[in-house]
Amino acid sequence: MIIADKKKKENISEYIIHMYQTEDLIRVYQFKMEDIRQYVIKHIKNVDEETLFDWYKGIADQMKAEGIEERGHLKATQETVKQLNSLHERLLKTDQQYRNLYSSTAIHIHKSTEHPNGATKDPVQAALNGIYGYLLLRMNGEKIDESLMPAVNAFGDLLSYLSFRWKEGKL
Repeated sequence: MIIADKKKKENISEYIIHMYQTEDLIRVYQFKMEDIRQYVIKHIKNVDEETLFDWYKGIADQMKAEGIEERGHLKATQETVKQLNSLHERLLKTDQQYRNLYSSTAIHIHKSTEHPNGATKDPVQAALNGIYGYLLLRMNGEKIDESLMPAVNAFGDLLSYLSFRWKEGKL
C-alpha cells in the first residue's frame, strides 16, 4: 500500500502534509522521474517500486497538467483542505470541546494569517502551513526558535482533533 493511501484513511491532516511534501520533492528533482526512482523510491523498504514509481509519475503529470511546476498545490489536495475547513466551521457551531481547542489556537492562527507573507485567511490552511513550515525547518536541520513551539503545538492539536473527527465520519 502506498503511504499516501494509508495516511488518507488514517489521518487526513498527515495526508495533506504528505502530499505537500510529495509536490516539493518532485520539484526538487525537477520532475526527473528516474532521479526520483534512484534517490527516493529505491530507499523505501517493503514497497513495490513500480507501483510507487507510477504513483509519483501520476502526481508529477497531474502537477504539470495543473501548471503548478514551481509552486502551488494539487486541486484535489486543496479540495480536501476545503472539506476539512468546512468540518472546522461545523464543529465550531456544534462541538464545545472543539470550540475550546480552537479558542486556544486562534491567536496563533490570527498571527499567521496577518503576517505579510501569509497568503491565506483560512484557519485550517494556516494550521497546515504552520506544521508544514515547522517540518521543513526540521528536515533542513535549521534551529527552531522556541517561541514558535506554542503555535506549532496548538496547530498540531487542532489538526489532530479535526483529523479524528474526519475519520469518525463527522463530515
